[in-house]
Formats: sequence, structure tokens, C-alpha cells
Amino acid sequence: METPPLAIDEKGRKFDRVLWSHPGHDVTGMVARSEKVAGTCEKLLGGEVYHYHSKLMMKPAKNGGTKPWHQDYGYWYFNGCLYPDMMTVFIPIDPCKKENGCLQILVGSHKCGRVEHKPDGREINADMKRVNDIKKICPLIYVEMDPGDAVLFHSNILHASDGNMSDTRRWAFLCVYNRATNNPTIEHHHPRYTPLYKVR
Repeated sequence: METPPLAIDEKGRKFDRVLWSHPGHDVTGMVARSEKVAGTCEKLLGGEVYHYHSKLMMKPAKNGGTKPWHQDYGYWYFNGCLYPDMMTVFIPIDPCKKENGCLQILVGSHKCGRVEHKPDGREINADMKRVNDIKKICPLIYVEMDPGDAVLFHSNILHASDGNMSDTRRWAFLCVYNRATNNPTIEHHHPRYTPLYKVR
């Protein structure tokens, strides 16, 4: 149900991603296992979390693709996660600005619950009729960030990004966490509960 490693939008623009299940001992693993990142997610989600996956999202300069409106739980629901007790930490590697396709969020949309996701050409995205209704109530913000910033968001937040026709690439590192009590009921491509050994 999720975006394939190489995604191509309706205009032929692309973005790549590299995804892995368990944090290692390199810098990405240290970030994902850090008390500052994982521990903050535990406070926000109200209990122990484990590393659901990490990914590097790579939107190239001049030909970077769009990512239509969606909720992460719109996909993870089908992985046997019964509750939306999941969240993402989005950390820019490059400046993420409006002109190179930064993250867009509908503030407060996580309170609207899970929106149905439907096939939309090449991808599966949120039902746009519902999204347009939510847009009337939840303000849209462009989350412009610099390298080393971070935004943390709930799995039911509606988010998207525009294409990148600028001269600068837009890479970002994302860490995803699931509550330990929300262990998936089925085997799938992301891990079930695995204890996370945090570092300081």
C-alpha cells in the first residue's frame, strides 16, 4: 500500500527513497535511537515506542515529484496496526523551502480520524473530497526548515509536498515510531515490536 522506492508523479517527475527497518550504529541509527528523538516520541505517544522504520526521502532538483495528500496511518492501517499510536520525525538534510517542495501540513487534521485512501493514478492517496472538506477547517502551513531542524507529527496528520523545480535538491531523513502496545497483528514489511535500546 505504500509508495514504491522510486515514485513518479503524473508529470513524470520523480523522487527516490531508501527505507530500512532497524536502526544500526551509524549516525542515522544514533539519531533514531537517541533519547532526544525516540524519548520525545514516547512522551508524546504516552508510552514505550519501538522503531517502525527509517527512510531517506530524496527529491531531486529541477525534476522532483509531488507527493499528494495522505496520512501515514492511511497506509499503516493495512499493516495490522490497530491504533494510530504512531508518529514520524522529519529531519531535513537540505533546506526544505516552499520552492523546493517542502512539507505541507493541515494543522489539527489528525483529530479528524483516518481518512479513506484510494488509488489515484500511480499512487494510493487520501480521498480528496474529504481532504477538501478538512481544508476548510484545518489551516494549511508550509513547513519550511533548515538542516538539523525537525518536525514531529502524528500518523493521522494530513500532509503533502509539491514538486521541486528549483536548482536545489530536497533530501530528508525520517524516523518512524510505533507504540509498543500497538504491535501489528500481521506480518508485513515493517517490523513488529522490537525493543529499542536508546542512547543519550
